[in-house]
Amino acid sequence: MGQVVSSIEDTVRKEADKHKNLHLVVVEGITKLTAGKIESCVSSDFYVGGLKWNIILVPVGNNSISFGLMISDSKCVGSDWKVRCNVKLTLYSQHSSMLNLNETPSVCFDANCKKIDVAFTRIHSYLAHDIAVFSATVTKVKPIGLNVTSIPRTMGTAEKIKLMEVEKNKSKFTWKITHFSSFVGEHHSSYQFTVGPRRWFLRMCPKGTLEGKGNSLSLFLHASDYVTSPNTNTLAVYKLRVLDQIKRNHHEIDQQFWFGSDDHEGEPKFLALDKLHKASNGFLVNDQIYINIEFLYVATSENML
Repeated sequence: MGQVVSSIEDTVRKEADKHKNLHLVVVEGITKLTAGKIESCVSSDFYVGGLKWNIILVPVGNNSISFGLMISDSKCVGSDWKVRCNVKLTLYSQHSSMLNLNETPSVCFDANCKKIDVAFTRIHSYLAHDIAVFSATVTKVKPIGLNVTSIPRTMGTAEKIKLMEVEKNKSKFTWKITHFSSFVGEHHSSYQFTVGPRRWFLRMCPKGTLEGKGNSLSLFLHASDYVTSPNTNTLAVYKLRVLDQIKRNHHEIDQQFWFGSDDHEGEPKFLALDKLHKASNGFLVNDQIYINIEFLYVATSENML
């Protein structure tokens, strides 16, 4: 394992020195992605040609990965803009000096095409110790219809993303709410709890919000402070539940989201109010409700250079 890590670190340094417009991503736990347990893996933001980009990895079945590059800059709004550039997507083999390359000259990104991707099959042949290495190189960036100030890069950038299963004894938090009918505010929050590198809390709107206002219980997961470095985006794969206190036929939804420094994700129409208040469903008993969250996977990223 030590030799594998050392070899990867050497690859990162060499590639960053050689290709100043490159962003490289080392993914630990890649089989959690190829097995479909995680819907996507998204790199941190990186900048080339004065614009923001992300690498996106998505499982497509049979141990294959859709490996994409997306332009995600806030300046790229509306319909009257284009960005022409050259793109090279690379999957590195850790068993030989061979590289799997996809080079596309003269790519055009616009309002109808903000992402390009390529499928790499039989990805397991490129792995060592459940680690995969990808990179995107963007050159000859020519924005059209955009006010862009470009700062030339002096070297490439690199990060490591670690996909991790949450330990069963540290994966759940249950929020017991008594006197539910007495809540008159728009929303109410749980105590904070720690899972993985972050503190989190739940927020519920007893009479709904947004499209759920007046018809549903709304429920959200909020990301709070970091308890371990680095302070980067965090993936959470989790189940949100309202517990059935009679038959244990819980109401739940599956979600996953890459949380930034102060993000939240959830469902405005989590549970219809008529279903919540129907006594035989067991969700509200003696004016008491239990809201539960179970984390399945988390992911963190850190800079390597």
